[in-house]
Amino acid sequence: MRSTLGPGQAAQEVASREPRRRVDGRLVVLLVVVALYSRGTLTGSLDPVALRTWTTVFVAIVVQALPFLALGVLVSGAITALVSPAVLARLLPKSPVLAVPSAALAGTALPGCECASVPIAGRLGARGVQPAAALAFMLAAPAVNPVVLVATAVAFPGRPEMVAARFLGSLATSITVGLLWWRVGDQRWVERARGRVAGAGDGPRWLAFSSAARHDLWDAGGWLVVGAAAAATLQVLVPRSLLLAVADHHVLSVLALGGLAVGLAICSEADAFVAASLREFSLTARLVFLVVGPAVDVKLIAMQSGMFGRRFAARFAPLTFAVAVVCAVVVGRVLL
Repeated sequence: MRSTLGPGQAAQEVASREPRRRVDGRLVVLLVVVALYSRGTLTGSLDPVALRTWTTVFVAIVVQALPFLALGVLVSGAITALVSPAVLARLLPKSPVLAVPSAALAGTALPGCECASVPIAGRLGARGVQPAAALAFMLAAPAVNPVVLVATAVAFPGRPEMVAARFLGSLATSITVGLLWWRVGDQRWVERARGRVAGAGDGPRWLAFSSAARHDLWDAGGWLVVGAAAAATLQVLVPRSLLLAVADHHVLSVLALGGLAVGLAICSEADAFVAASLREFSLTARLVFLVVGPAVDVKLIAMQSGMFGRRFAARFAPLTFAVAVVCAVVVGRVLL
């Protein structure tokens, strides 16, 4: 049946169906801080030494992380445009025991931001990939790819064991969570994503590339600003004696940095520079920060709720957090 709507009415109907753009709260906060700083409000009310320290730490983290963030965004956009989930679906074994580690290892060759890994996992499930394998890929791809490992090496110069520990901790987390979900999880929650990703990825490749790159740059850049500001604030406002007291307590320091990773939600291409700035904490505690962050954080929980449902996220996030902490601590004890 042909539509009787005129061109103007059709355009209005399409526009009404499109989601309205919302103002990003992170941008508002950043603009307010810049405005206050430029007017002298902050410089007049805060300790000048503390303010200079905060600015130095903030700028250092952002400047160090930006090249890797930009590289990650470009590579992620290219992967989104050129590599179809159908290719992975054909290559992965049918047996979950083999498909889960294979999907996790595939993440080493397919860099991508954790924001992009959630819809990719949904498309993999829609193509018939084992749900546990799709989840393993979702956890591994943002954490074990070459861009993230090179960024970690630059953030921790002279410590190749930190790079190896991050790779092994994240890989072990993705495989363990995938196998556990295969045994005790409800596969139907992952399979329900088929309706949500129907038709996703169709269209010209240049459009897919530009759309993915813009999304990742905006989202990851915003969270980098939040993470750098939080790290600088932690260094300036929290008394050093309190930081040392937490850092000296092994269990408390591990849980503190694990919770910080969940709350900050920094992009995996940039989180190593934030972790490197937390020098009061042990390497193992900072490894927990690096392994937990790309696997479970506030934005990932929200995205997973939208893709797979709230019941899935309510069970998957705690499981992933616990496994990531345990794997990071075990690997840290052995390598660090």
